[in-house]
Amino acid sequence: MSSYDYDLFVIGGGSGGVRASRMAAQSGARVAIAEEYGFGGTCVIRGCIPKKLFVYASHFGEDFEDAAGFGWTLPERHFDWKTLVANKDAEIARLSDLYTANVKKAGVEIFMDRAEFTDPHTVRLKKSGKTIRAERFLIATGGRPQRDIGVPGQEHCITSNEAFHLEKLPKRVVIVGGGYIAVEFAGIFDGLGCDVTLLYRGDKVLRGFDEDLRDCLTASLARRNIRVVTRRNLKKIDKNDGKFFVFTDHNEMIETDLVMAATGRVPNTDGMGIEKTAVALGERGEVKVDEYSRSSVEHIYAIGDVTDRLALTPVAIHEAMCFWRTVYEGKPTKVDHHLVPTAVFSQPEIGTVGLSEVQALERGFAVDVYKSTFKPLKHTLSGRDMRSQFKLIVDTKTDKVLGCHIFGFDAAEITQVVAVALKMGATKADFDATVALHPTAAEELVTMRTKSYSKEPA
Repeated sequence: MSSYDYDLFVIGGGSGGVRASRMAAQSGARVAIAEEYGFGGTCVIRGCIPKKLFVYASHFGEDFEDAAGFGWTLPERHFDWKTLVANKDAEIARLSDLYTANVKKAGVEIFMDRAEFTDPHTVRLKKSGKTIRAERFLIATGGRPQRDIGVPGQEHCITSNEAFHLEKLPKRVVIVGGGYIAVEFAGIFDGLGCDVTLLYRGDKVLRGFDEDLRDCLTASLARRNIRVVTRRNLKKIDKNDGKFFVFTDHNEMIETDLVMAATGRVPNTDGMGIEKTAVALGERGEVKVDEYSRSSVEHIYAIGDVTDRLALTPVAIHEAMCFWRTVYEGKPTKVDHHLVPTAVFSQPEIGTVGLSEVQALERGFAVDVYKSTFKPLKHTLSGRDMRSQFKLIVDTKTDKVLGCHIFGFDAAEITQVVAVALKMGATKADFDATVALHPTAAEELVTMRTKSYSKEPA
């Protein structure tokens, strides 16, 4: 008889942990999972899903305005923040319940509790005090917003977690940061009628994305009257009479009703008793793993944002499937982080897959660049000042498409399909040989026949 209570104990009920626990249980393993908040993790509860719902909500103001160009006359519009939050909460609860039900259906035992290691094979559940021993562990605790931004008054900031549960919509918002969460919430708050200032220490938002996309987004933010203040460091935040006062290193003071810190996320490993397992952590607190998601301790694995590899929900699910195949199917499967598509739900949105122009040159590729910038058909009648851009990065020597970058409506939907083509090794000739679907924005991908320019690596 086994000396272990379970064959696998999963810590964390997000998308990765749920998928791994279900698949392992369906393979015949005795599996338990501990989750201290609610099933669904960052994506379902305080990330992708509620954010996308808020993005949808923020679009309607412009949609109502655009309708006039198509002959529609609309009555006076009114937005109710509490209705949006309540409806969002109901949908998140429904999804979280589905996750829970699917875990139970697979035969996984659920502990709604915080699990902390007491030794490499044992965890203690914090609320119940129950001690559990398992042959193997999977850490899937995700990440959390960075709250320590290193300035006096940082306690006055909210993060993306709290933004989904505000009692009322503020009139003025200062967002500190320039990554995808910062620009997404800038668009959300602006679309819902707030006066938004984006404060960023870099020279341009969305570091790491293709430079043309960064430029397109910066121009779009300006057209939307979102104040983007770059090359600024936050000095302190004061609060007085219900208002906040943000001070920068340029002797500026910005008065606002809400300050949101969106300066990144960190792996969620604090207080887990990791030090009692000999599992190696990185500088940011991430669990260091090999290409099979195994930690420095042979029987302890980790997947998802807690490993700080590629913090995307579908990637966590992919890593979960690789873990399952490796451990429970006997088919060692390395995690593949190559050509993962990603999106920024700015307004309009960004979709990207593969190498940026800069990345391709840095890796030694000579590239041909194809670009198309145009006004979307919809806005020829709406009159809105908006431009879309499609960009392909092509290897000069092989004609292989190395990257695709899109700025415009439905960019994410288009990019998902393009990712299949790039994963299959499509060339520019393959794109050119494909008949266009007209009239669509996506047809630009197969009709860009003239090179914009070529570049050689330095």
